[in-house]
Amino acid sequence: MAKDFDTHSKSKTDTIKKRTIYVYLPSFQIVDKWKKLAAKANVSISKFVLEHVENSLHQEEGEGDHISRIDLIERNKMLEEENMELRKRGRMLDTVVERLEGELREYRVKPFVDEDFVGVRKYQSEIIELFKSRGSIRKDDLLRLLEVKPSETVVIKGINKQISGLESYGLIKDKGAKWAWVE
Repeated sequence: MAKDFDTHSKSKTDTIKKRTIYVYLPSFQIVDKWKKLAAKANVSISKFVLEHVENSLHQEEGEGDHISRIDLIERNKMLEEENMELRKRGRMLDTVVERLEGELREYRVKPFVDEDFVGVRKYQSEIIELFKSRGSIRKDDLLRLLEVKPSETVVIKGINKQISGLESYGLIKDKGAKWAWVE
């Protein structure tokens, strides 16, 4: 069994020797430069030299679909910057949408809040659909389900008036901690 191990070790050594080449560089400065560049790229000197030689050969052979490591790094950096800009834009758009939704909610409840309003008051379909789909809603959960912030006092006042109206029409019933849709 020891003999198999020695044969295996010897063949592995032979393989390594057959794959090894020696490169003599013209100066110590070039050796230091390449080693520093390899360390900066976080690769071994062998891998650094191999990648650069292969890149050079691919370019000489005119392989148009080959992308060098440097080009990949630059492309990655560009995509990261683009991604950061898109995230920033997304956050800004989220803020704008949130603000517009708040304004829309205020606009929809205005007839219920305005004491001098004359005309037909249209109930928010979201409130009615919410009650129809759930059957009952805990009073503490209603604003969260409608995505209304506690700071939106005008909207809250309008929703409360709509709830009162739905109760007076007999569509919902106050059950203490919750309201229930009346079928």
